[in-house]
Amino acid sequence: MEPAAKQKVIFVTYLIAALDVTWLFLQFSITPYLAKRLGFDTIWFGYLQTTVGVIQLLGGPIYGRFADVFGARTALSVSCLASVVYFLLLTVADSTFMLFVHKLPAVFMHGLPGAQMVVADLSENDKRADALGKLGLCFGIGMIAGSTLGGTLSTRFGEKFAASFAAIGSFVSLLLVLNFIPKQTKIHTLPESDKKGSSKSVFNLGEITRLMKFPGVAKTFTVKIMSGLPSGIFQVMFSIIAMNFFQLKAEQNGYLMAYFGIVQMVIQGAVIGRLTSRFTEYSLLLLSVGISSVVGLAQAMMTNVFQFCLIVIPMMFSLSVFNVITDSMLTKSVSPSDTGTMLGLCASVQSLLRTVGPTIGGFLYETYGVPSFGYIQCVINAAVFSVLLATGGRSHRT
Repeated sequence: MEPAAKQKVIFVTYLIAALDVTWLFLQFSITPYLAKRLGFDTIWFGYLQTTVGVIQLLGGPIYGRFADVFGARTALSVSCLASVVYFLLLTVADSTFMLFVHKLPAVFMHGLPGAQMVVADLSENDKRADALGKLGLCFGIGMIAGSTLGGTLSTRFGEKFAASFAAIGSFVSLLLVLNFIPKQTKIHTLPESDKKGSSKSVFNLGEITRLMKFPGVAKTFTVKIMSGLPSGIFQVMFSIIAMNFFQLKAEQNGYLMAYFGIVQMVIQGAVIGRLTSRFTEYSLLLLSVGISSVVGLAQAMMTNVFQFCLIVIPMMFSLSVFNVITDSMLTKSVSPSDTGTMLGLCASVQSLLRTVGPTIGGFLYETYGVPSFGYIQCVINAAVFSVLLATGGRSHRT
């Protein structure tokens, strides 16, 4: 593929990712109110969120393997089609049972990891972190557009109209995938005989876990889980913290989410690329973990929303750099034919956090209060930083 053609595909992939995140955040403006109308209390809504986390935790690695075997176009098409079904089911969800049923297609809904795979396949190694960082810019755009659109459509036309709108939007994404994404984006493809053998191993756990045996993968993946866990729990519990600790109304919370999106857009669109061109990925990993530790201490000491708004800037910086750099390091550590599977595993880390986060976060919040999230983040990231600094990064330097 010519460089100009690659750039065109990457640009369309960014558009697909932005649309995917838009529909995701649009449904965040629908589900809580629909659940409340159906009689859900906080505990049952937590069960609903955990169900989604478990479904995507199971689906992430399999989806990544599926993408490696059958190609980017097929994988993204499955994700978009699952999105259409997901939102159509949401339009007819008029009972507790149907609200749980409509979450089932989420097992195939991995549009962002699919987009990451296309970008990772078509970008050069030395520009991969920057290219993946631009997807974070798409995430910020989708976060702002989806939250605004979802609230407006739900308020003016009702939840069913908003869900139908998202279903149509997901179908538009499907058309973009079918028309602009090539069947295979990998530079090095498997021979036909090997491909037939590989297609039988999509659900083979050994084909997925073998990636952990590649040099440096297990260490980076462990860091991704350990360092990401405290901030992941805080994010899961943030809606409760905003409502009870900061005493924010729904409208004010929407403004705060938009502020998150803007900060993330600036960092991932304008900052990460410059950093990756000047510093090694291992140095940036150390930087992000170190800042995360300091952010945790600041969170433990904050008392109002203004202080939190100041903390958001280094918090989003450390999160953005950490996620982009670890994804880039992990995809470079495996063969080009395995990048999809690896990105599927990376996506499963987020699903794991959404699965265990509500339980751990609820216990910490009720027992020790909001400062406990910050202290735990500070201690864990300080420990990870010390281990990374002591072990060095020769095998990871770029």
